[in-house]
Amino acid sequence: MDHFEGLWAQARIAFKQNRTAQRARKIAYGALTCLGRHTLTGMLTASGHQFVDWSAAYRLFGHSRMDIDHIFKVARQGVLQEIGDQEPLVAHIDDTILRKRGRNIHGASWRRDPLGPPFHSNFIWGQRFVQISMALPEDKGPARARAIPIDLAHCPSAKKPPKNAGEDDWKAYREKQKQMKLSKCGSNRIEMLRQHLDNEGVEGRELIVSADGSYTNKEILKQLPQGVTFVGRIRKDAKLYSIPTQNHEGVGRKRVYGDRLPTPEQIRQSSNYQWQKVNAWAAGKVHEFQIKVIDKVRWRAAGEKHNLRLIVIRPLGYRLSKKSRILYRQPAYLICTNTDLNIEKLLQAYLWRWEIEVNFRDEKTLLGCGEAQVRKQPSVESVPAFIVAMYAFLLLAAHRASKNGEKITIPRPRWYPRKKNQRLTTSEIVNLLRIEMWTKALGSNFSGFLNKQKHLRSQRYTANSPISAIAYMRK
Repeated sequence: MDHFEGLWAQARIAFKQNRTAQRARKIAYGALTCLGRHTLTGMLTASGHQFVDWSAAYRLFGHSRMDIDHIFKVARQGVLQEIGDQEPLVAHIDDTILRKRGRNIHGASWRRDPLGPPFHSNFIWGQRFVQISMALPEDKGPARARAIPIDLAHCPSAKKPPKNAGEDDWKAYREKQKQMKLSKCGSNRIEMLRQHLDNEGVEGRELIVSADGSYTNKEILKQLPQGVTFVGRIRKDAKLYSIPTQNHEGVGRKRVYGDRLPTPEQIRQSSNYQWQKVNAWAAGKVHEFQIKVIDKVRWRAAGEKHNLRLIVIRPLGYRLSKKSRILYRQPAYLICTNTDLNIEKLLQAYLWRWEIEVNFRDEKTLLGCGEAQVRKQPSVESVPAFIVAMYAFLLLAAHRASKNGEKITIPRPRWYPRKKNQRLTTSEIVNLLRIEMWTKALGSNFSGFLNKQKHLRSQRYTANSPISAIAYMRK
C-alpha cells in the first residue's frame, strides 16, 4: 500500500479538486478489492460507501473530471525509473473487446469473436480498445518480464449511414472509416507514445514495438515515427523482394524492389539458409530457439522507407509429460524495421508480447474491466482506462515491494506447482492488498494465520478455515 500510495500521490495533479482526488482514490481501492461485479456501485460498496450518495462517482467519470493521460504518465515514468539506462524500451500494442449488452452504449457494435473456432466466425456485441504495455524485465539478457499498461484508447468504428442516405453522407462515412480503422488508431498511439518519451527526456533511446499480424501492415510501417523499431508477425506466404543491386541508367524511375525472394515458408523448408541458435525466455524458462535470419529485405507494405530483416523461427518441441511424445508448436515469421538490432533482443522483445495477453485476461477476469454499466462517451472511455491505470499502479507497487525485499506472502494452495523464483500472480497481489487493507482497518494482522498455514501445509487438517477463506477470496 505504501508504494501504491506513492504512485497515487504523483497522480494527484490529474484532478482539479482535492475532494475529487479523494473520491477517485476510494474508487481505485474499491476496483482492486471488489469481490463481486465491478460496477461503479460495486466499487463503492467494496470501499465502504454504499450508504452515501453515489451520484458523485458517476459525475467523476461522466463529466471528465480527471486527466487520464497524466495518470498513465505516472505509470509510464514509473516503468522508466525501473529500467536501466542501457536497456532498450520494449512496448507491446494490441486490441481487445469488452463485451456489452446494451444497444445504446457509445461505440458498441458487432465484432468478430477472437475466441471463436477457426472454422466458423462468431460475432459478439462489444467495444474495442487499443492498449499499449511496456515490458518491465526482472534482469538483463534473457529474463522474465511483466507488461505494465501505459495507455488505453477507445477505438470505435465509424457509424454506417442508413440505406437512403445521400451521396455526401456515404462519402463522409468512407472518409471517417479510414480515419477510425484499427491500424490508423494503432499508428496514432505509437506516434503519441514516441512524443511522450521525447518530452520526458528519453528521446535518444530506441523504442521497440512488438505486435501481431493485425498491426503488421502499410498503415503502421509507412507511418512509423523516427526512433521506433517495429517487430511484427507476417504471413507465411508473404511476397518479399531483395534490394536492387543494379544502378539505374537511362529513362524511367529508379528501381525500388529487386528480385523476388522465396516466401517465409519456403525459406524455412529450404536448406540454402542456415539455422542459428539463440537463447530467449519463454514459457517459464530460457529456451534455445533455432532461427533463420535474412537481412535487407523489402516488402511492398513497408515501401522503400524500410529495409527489413526477416526472422524465421523453428517450431519449438515440448512434452505434456515426461513420458509423452514430443509435440511441436507452430513456426513464426517476423519482420523487423531495424537490420542492426541484436538478434537476441529482437527475439526476446517479441516473446515478451505474450504478457499483454496476460494483461487482458487479468483486466477482464480479476478487475472486471468493462463491467461498469455506463453508456455515454466520457464514461465509456474513462472508466475502463481508470481501471487499467490502477492495475498498472498495482503491478508497479508489487514490483517495487519485491525489489525492496518485502516478501510477505500468503501460502499458496496445494495444487500450485512449487517452482523456484516463481513470481506472484495478479490474484496473489490483489489478495495481499486486501490483507494489508483489512489489517489496517481491523487493527490486527494475519501473521499467526500465515505461520500456522505454512506449518500445516503438508498435513491433512487445517486451522481456522474462516480466516483462510477470507485470505484467499477471489472473484
